[in-house]
Amino acid sequence: MPQVKITVVQSHCRASCMKQGDCFLIGDVCPPICHELWNCAYPMVYTLLNGGMLDYGAGKAPMFDLACPDGSRVVIHGERI
Repeated sequence: MPQVKITVVQSHCRASCMKQGDCFLIGDVCPPICHELWNCAYPMVYTLLNGGMLDYGAGKAPMFDLACPDGSRVVIHGERI
C-alpha cells in the first residue's frame, strides 16, 4: 500500500503542536495533526493513497501543498512515496 508523507513547511500554530520540519508518514492511521488541517488534507491524502493524481501547478502530480484554514498559520506539503 502506498504511503503519503506530510512535511510541515511553515508553522505559526496557535497550539504549538506542529513545528516546521515535522514529517508524518500516513498509511491507514490519522497523523497527530489538528482536526481542522486534517479535514482539509484528507481528501487529497485519500486520493494519493488510492493511486490518484492531483492538480499541481499547470499539470498533475502525486503531491499537494496546503495552508491551514486558520489564517494559513501552518503550511504542509504532501507527497505519495
